[in-house]
Amino acid sequence: MRHRGGVSEHLEAVVLAGGAASRMGGADKPGLTIAGRTLLEHVVAAVRDHAPHAHVTVVGPRRRRPRAHYVREDPPGGGPVPALRTGLARVRAPWFVLLAADLPYLRAHHLVALEAAVGNDGSRQASGAVSVDTSGRPQWLTGLWHTVTVRAALAEYSGRSLHKLLRPLDPVHVALGTGSGNFDVDTPEDLDRARAALEDPTGG
Repeated sequence: MRHRGGVSEHLEAVVLAGGAASRMGGADKPGLTIAGRTLLEHVVAAVRDHAPHAHVTVVGPRRRRPRAHYVREDPPGGGPVPALRTGLARVRAPWFVLLAADLPYLRAHHLVALEAAVGNDGSRQASGAVSVDTSGRPQWLTGLWHTVTVRAALAEYSGRSLHKLLRPLDPVHVALGTGSGNFDVDTPEDLDRARAALEDPTGG
């Protein structure tokens, strides 16, 4: 779904792909494959299915694919807040999506839902919209944000916690849901479930 002159017309994306993946035994999590695509490729494909000309900044090691602008946070592996600072410095659009690199279930319609929560024309007075899991807990690395608002918050923030940075901005909460377990992939069990669901749509 495209909205002429709306949020998606000039959307950008920042994808954080430089974590240690300690719960995956230190594996290269963004490079893990499901249904013939890496986790990172699934995320970038969802962005471009929604907004084909979106500029995508991946904060993490450079890869041959997907096509994107790759940068590294300082220091590398310093956590999500330094990574966001680095990625946001490359954003020029009024709105951007902030995403993890381990969201194999992410699709264009999820981004449409986030966009609708702030108004398709960006006119609502919202700082952004963030997805929530089935327990109502915000997923801070699946959200749409007003660039100037986040940039101002970062300028005043010296901590390391992403939720402490973003929670005071009072974003709209959006239940995305998957019906396939966790929306992201944190553990080997999550990876197995995602492969079962996406490589065999019947879940068998």
